[in-house]
Amino acid sequence: MDEITSVFVTESREQIAALESALLQLENSPRDDDTLNAIFRSAHTIKGGAGVIECGYIVAFTHVVENLLDRLREHAINADADLIALLLGCADHIGNLLGVLESGAAGPDANLAADGDALLARLQRDWLSDEGSRAGLPSVAPVQLEASGGGAVESDCWHISVRFGADVLRNGMDPLSFLRYLGSIGHIVHLETLADAMPEAAEMDPETCYLGFEISFASGADKAAIERVFDFVRDECTLNILPPHSRLSDYIALINTLPEDSMRLGEILVRIGALTQGELEDGLRQQTAVPADEVESATAPAAAPQPIGEILVERKVVQSELVDAAIARQKQVTEKKAAEARLIRIQADKLDRLIDLVGELVIAGASVNLLAGRTGVGELIEATSLTGRLVESIRDAALQLRMVQIGETFNRFHRVVRDTSREMGKEIELSVSGGDTELDKSMVEKIGDPLMHLVRNAMDHGLELPAVREASGKPARGRLELNAFHDSGSIVIEVADDGAGLNRERILAKAVERGLVQPGQSLSDAEVYNLIFEPGFSTAEKVTNISGRGVGMDVVRRNIQGLRGSVDVSSEPGKGSRFAIRLPLTLAIIDGFLVGVGNAAYVIPLDSVVECIELGVDGSVRDYVNLRGEVLPLVRLRQLFGMAGEPPGRQNVVVVQYAGNKSGIVVDQLMGEFQTVIKPLGNLFRNIRGIGGSTILGSGEVALILDVQALVQRCASREAQRAEGADAGRALLAAAAT
Repeated sequence: MDEITSVFVTESREQIAALESALLQLENSPRDDDTLNAIFRSAHTIKGGAGVIECGYIVAFTHVVENLLDRLREHAINADADLIALLLGCADHIGNLLGVLESGAAGPDANLAADGDALLARLQRDWLSDEGSRAGLPSVAPVQLEASGGGAVESDCWHISVRFGADVLRNGMDPLSFLRYLGSIGHIVHLETLADAMPEAAEMDPETCYLGFEISFASGADKAAIERVFDFVRDECTLNILPPHSRLSDYIALINTLPEDSMRLGEILVRIGALTQGELEDGLRQQTAVPADEVESATAPAAAPQPIGEILVERKVVQSELVDAAIARQKQVTEKKAAEARLIRIQADKLDRLIDLVGELVIAGASVNLLAGRTGVGELIEATSLTGRLVESIRDAALQLRMVQIGETFNRFHRVVRDTSREMGKEIELSVSGGDTELDKSMVEKIGDPLMHLVRNAMDHGLELPAVREASGKPARGRLELNAFHDSGSIVIEVADDGAGLNRERILAKAVERGLVQPGQSLSDAEVYNLIFEPGFSTAEKVTNISGRGVGMDVVRRNIQGLRGSVDVSSEPGKGSRFAIRLPLTLAIIDGFLVGVGNAAYVIPLDSVVECIELGVDGSVRDYVNLRGEVLPLVRLRQLFGMAGEPPGRQNVVVVQYAGNKSGIVVDQLMGEFQTVIKPLGNLFRNIRGIGGSTILGSGEVALILDVQALVQRCASREAQRAEGADAGRALLAAAAT
């Protein structure tokens, strides 16, 4: 049961996400039948699964929600903003109930139960009140089943023979619902209910279905349309459909394939008008060689019993569901089964273990390659080279298993934007692009909170109220954008808005007030905007329940830096702001470029390497070189890490790029590409600038992984200070000249 419950909770949370997404779509197209069916399908799936694991409190709550969704699908009521908000609240409550089930508690606590009762009370008072005492029952009309043998015989009728499987009722399906849906595409002329498989009362299982039907059906629909009626139970029933004016041999073949007695079936076919008595006698005589007197006695008219379907409906043993939901759900199940044939669920810890083992395999492979190279044996070197390529392929395949699309994270913000904009009285449109961009699963999980802070701040501080926007010549509806794309071996996630933008003067004044900046100090726009990430920094005039307390933005930067990423801010007054988060694609294994300085080895992420050049004479005395007409600032690792000894006569420069900025890293020697298994540094070294981690070489030595982002930013900051100093010097000279 624990395993079944775990699967149910996982799948139900997926259904809740689908339900929430469909409800948000419904707000824009309130009468779209496909969206309405998708909403009902999700709720019905959760209810059916809860019934299977006997979770009564989820069944009871979802059942009433399902009643309301029934009325929506029938267009008996219209979906407005208030109703959608209420249904979103119901979806949240179902999620909370799943949490109760997951925790192993017997039921929800008093507070949670009170929340659920309040939601149900609103549903029944505002939307189900016209049903009176039936508000807790499915809102369906009684099934009108025609008595066996009643009515006139119609010649152009399909003949449908269906036997439902034993587990149909257990799976939450009602056989009578399929008859109702069948009646929506035609007319049931005659109906015969078969319960020959039903045992004695003492042996009968109330959860087992024993029903079958023989139906004479008049419709202009084709066979495929009739078959689609039973799609949802197609794997759990025996279905035979004969077109109008079928041959006698087809009917006889049908009789012979069905489990009931042939004489009994022949009697039914005659009674419902599918065959005449003479045709049946001839057919049975030819196919079964039964004596004529036995055929005549077997096909003699008999008193028709009341169909069991009508009895069950009268006694309210079977509560009918609207079958079009069942059909829609069957389509989803069919698609899901097809997808599951290609997918398999894997526990995250097992996948992490696989990645760890692949990392150790990469390290061991590097050691083997090193030893093979020392032997000088050509065959051994060739074999280890082949093994290395296979290990690299295994590495790429294993890492690909952890890559997921970021679109799922983006989609959750539709609900956030809707609720927050209503709360603040703003009109906000969310635009999502690049949702198919893939990122390591561990990073997707950790980037959610920083994105949430940025989105909420953009809605609160960035986007203006409709009246303010219109007064400044903007559309009343603000625009918030989420975008993701790959760039230079990294993934960039952007949060942008078309609001008022950041107020540079206010930020600078607040920074001076708090002592973060000295009065009169000259700062670039980027430096000023980055002040908002300082702990406790806020320029909000009043505190709201969204933001304004000065907490959150420092956590955003800290969490992003913990993922070896960075966040950049750009803003234009009156036009909006843009926050760009840049992250590495993975945190486990990367391709690196191995370099040496003195006796130490360093690894530069290969994705950031542009080219390698030889350091000329000018570069040995300056902090920059001329790279084809472009000024390239240099970072000398020997000086940066305080390494003793004289540099060799010939040095090299590795040109790296990050966020559009280039720098050169001066090294003693180039050692080539290297598969790098990233090992985190201990807490003692976590604040060292320019080092992003460590790895183990094939020789067993430890090599440090350079943080290209920090090195490039160091160069950019140094160049900015130099430019500022030059400007100050020119200003002094100009003042002296005057």
